[in-house]
Amino acid sequence: MKIITLLTDLGYTDPFVGEMKGVIYKINPEVKIVDITHNIPMGDIEKAAFFLVHYYQYFPEGTIHIVVVDPGVGGKRASIIFSSNGHYFVGPDNGVFSFLFTEKTTIHLIEKFTREEISDTFHGRDVFAPAAAWISQGKDIQMFGKVLSEPVRINFPKPVSQEDYIIGEVIYIDHFGNITTNIPASSIDTNIELIVESKTIRGLYTSYDSVPIGKPLLIINSFGFLEVAVNSGNASKILGLTRHSPVKIRRFYG
Repeated sequence: MKIITLLTDLGYTDPFVGEMKGVIYKINPEVKIVDITHNIPMGDIEKAAFFLVHYYQYFPEGTIHIVVVDPGVGGKRASIIFSSNGHYFVGPDNGVFSFLFTEKTTIHLIEKFTREEISDTFHGRDVFAPAAAWISQGKDIQMFGKVLSEPVRINFPKPVSQEDYIIGEVIYIDHFGNITTNIPASSIDTNIELIVESKTIRGLYTSYDSVPIGKPLLIINSFGFLEVAVNSGNASKILGLTRHSPVKIRRFYG
């Protein structure tokens, strides 16, 4: 059985997601559809790209991933389809797939296998959903349209080393208030401290309950990045950090 995943900013209060699923099931009633989330903040391409590159790898090869975070719908941006690491990806050419492009990636425009009537405001239903459904029915991506040579890419922030410090920033805050930085596990060791304004958080832990309730800690999270958390608390609120807030870590001795 083929699997199609959906990642969108369409929310849960409107019929949009249901319409996409209806289009898919008309083409392939046997496909399995998995909702990743429809609560991506409106037009937040960076967050969608961050989610996508982390969750897709937990699905079987051959899975088809639709992304509808598409503030440029109806404009000049292209609709694309491509394969990478044994998976298929369908969505807008607006940078949401930036983490997945390699020199070997061949990207095709979606010029065929759409609905006959295409709304200027809802390509998720009229372009991406039918394209994904036809892929699940065995259509080759070369059949969809011409090759796109220069896809849109987003430049994501990378940490910078300065003498004894690594300067990074907050890239994601989950609903617990845990703070994901852009500093990867490979850049740090256990003897580190993070400096947030007048606060210093020292040491790297392996569980949230390694410190007393209400105390902040540093941990490597499931994304593989340095996380700032508070045991049984909301680190973002307590520490006053938001997305794109700068963070600074250094190694300590003794």
